[in-house]
Amino acid sequence: MVNLALYSDQVIPQNAAVDARLMDLMKTQGVGTRLGYIPSGPEPDRYFFNDRKRYYARLGLDLALYHDLDGPHGSAETAALFGCDAIHLSGGDTSAFLGRMKRHAMLAPLRDWAMKGGILIGTSAGAILMTPTIATDALFAGRKPEEMADGDALDLLPFEFFPHLNDDAAYLPQLVRYSRHTARPIVACNDGDGIVVSNGVVEWIGSPLWISDGVVEHAAQIAFPAISSGMRD
Repeated sequence: MVNLALYSDQVIPQNAAVDARLMDLMKTQGVGTRLGYIPSGPEPDRYFFNDRKRYYARLGLDLALYHDLDGPHGSAETAALFGCDAIHLSGGDTSAFLGRMKRHAMLAPLRDWAMKGGILIGTSAGAILMTPTIATDALFAGRKPEEMADGDALDLLPFEFFPHLNDDAAYLPQLVRYSRHTARPIVACNDGDGIVVSNGVVEWIGSPLWISDGVVEHAAQIAFPAISSGMRD
């Protein structure tokens, strides 16, 4: 069963609740403290990697391995990534991130690793990638999600994800409109909110919204079954 942590952001103090549940998840899974990091784009100065390294150090975690998808990687480097106790998918340009994943044939092995119980952490773009499609990301560029092509992502969850809901009052009505065009529900989070999945059981942190067929509800009010297998199975 999957073990996931989805953050809207990792900036404001309200993320402490998601941090605490992530730590509980890692403890429950009996893993260590070594994390791998996959950036959404090139980081020649590793600025964001070092920033996340400091973030995780406060939690007693070691962001030890930087895995640039565009770098040369042999079997040893790939094994080292999947030998980490958890893997962090960074924020950034979601479409570009997905493109890099596809270009370097990382989607399938990363999905397989997560389906076997590997702990996957995503912030913003990285969290969107865990869902069936990155279509909701189109709203950040002023486009319509239903018009996005080639948006198929990791498909580890049976809903779509939208972070940074509080950044623009227009996002919620746009998501409501889009929800009439997709059969999948959408979970939208303000910064500081998040989702933690432990052994397939979903927990809503903060006040995520559940948007489906034009109706908005609090996700906590939704009776949601455990996720036992990937959506493509």
